[in-house]
Amino acid sequence: MSLSNAIVVEDVVKVYPNGVRGVGGVSFTVRRGEIYGLIGPNGAGKTTVLRILATILQPTSGSARVFEYDVVKRPEEVRKIISYLPEEAGAYKYLSGEEYLEFIAKLYSSSESEARETRELGAEISGLGDRLRDKVRTYSKGMLRRLLVARAIMVKPKVAILDEPTSGLDVVNAVIVRDIIKRAVREWGITVLLSSHNMLEVEYLCDRIAMIHRGKIIAEGAPKELLEDHGVDNLEELFVRLTGERT
Repeated sequence: MSLSNAIVVEDVVKVYPNGVRGVGGVSFTVRRGEIYGLIGPNGAGKTTVLRILATILQPTSGSARVFEYDVVKRPEEVRKIISYLPEEAGAYKYLSGEEYLEFIAKLYSSSESEARETRELGAEISGLGDRLRDKVRTYSKGMLRRLLVARAIMVKPKVAILDEPTSGLDVVNAVIVRDIIKRAVREWGITVLLSSHNMLEVEYLCDRIAMIHRGKIIAEGAPKELLEDHGVDNLEELFVRLTGERT
């Protein structure tokens, strides 16, 4: 595995017990310190890939490694260096935002001082200010997502795996979440792998992308280069050209 790569996925296939093929021979690499996006419509296989890398699912065949660790052979080591945020993640609704961040910080810290620093960083990243004193159950969807993204980033994992991090958010909260993701890479060198069906968004957020359709990668590269190579104005147009379908 190259020292410049954080993630290597090689010919990964996932067939569920009911016979449904989640992904069919997916291969890609994610470089250290970049934002890499898996993009495509709902049901394309993006979440399946992320769950395999997060050691929640095992591939039917193929291999996947996070840094030097195989996700099947060394799952416990992978979990130590990643954070994973599912699309439908929640938080303990009867805790305040501050209490929730403190709870997570203590899970990931080896001392009280480290836990305090982690919690304070999470509070800063979230940008929720005084609202952190309120119960999570009073939060809007945008506020909750900001809290959860802050939770995923504040522990400074080597790799942050984010499933649809801005799905369903209004413009303001989506911009805030994107800024948090950019800061994670810029200030702490975190590698970010995210999924999204919003192709226009990832066009501006990601260093490189893999476009997934029906469980297979149909295009990969830097967004600008892909647009230039195919002579289109945006990634949605590229997807339609390659598949004949609309997102």
